[in-house]
Amino acid sequence: MHKSIPGFPGAARVLPVVLLFAAPADAHHSFAAEFDVEKPIELRGTLTRMEWVNPHGWLYIDVTNPDGTVTNWAIEAGGATQLLRRGLRRTDFPVGTEVIVNGYLARSGEPVVNGRSVTTPDGRNFFLGTDPG
Repeated sequence: MHKSIPGFPGAARVLPVVLLFAAPADAHHSFAAEFDVEKPIELRGTLTRMEWVNPHGWLYIDVTNPDGTVTNWAIEAGGATQLLRRGLRRTDFPVGTEVIVNGYLARSGEPVVNGRSVTTPDGRNFFLGTDPG
């Protein structure tokens, strides 16, 4: 039996439901707040890791810079369910695969990109994205 909060009859029943729906909204962010649609980028590199999670999946690639150093870039993608609906599978991206990623740079200046697409060596092109709107 649920007890009522004084002045809020039935709040003990409603509060858990409200909290359930509030948590995912808090975990998501605005594209415009984190990424710059005016700064598209193409990266060519080697896949080092893939995180197949929600609310966003992540690919990590090593990109060789013009001076020979290597930077590990984090590529934000859609969530696992979105990626599956688009035909992507974890097996499409084994570690060590050379890929080309197109997306938008992070406003923070860190090596983070909101990925729009990824192309594999055999020419398959997958839409990764979240809408920049």
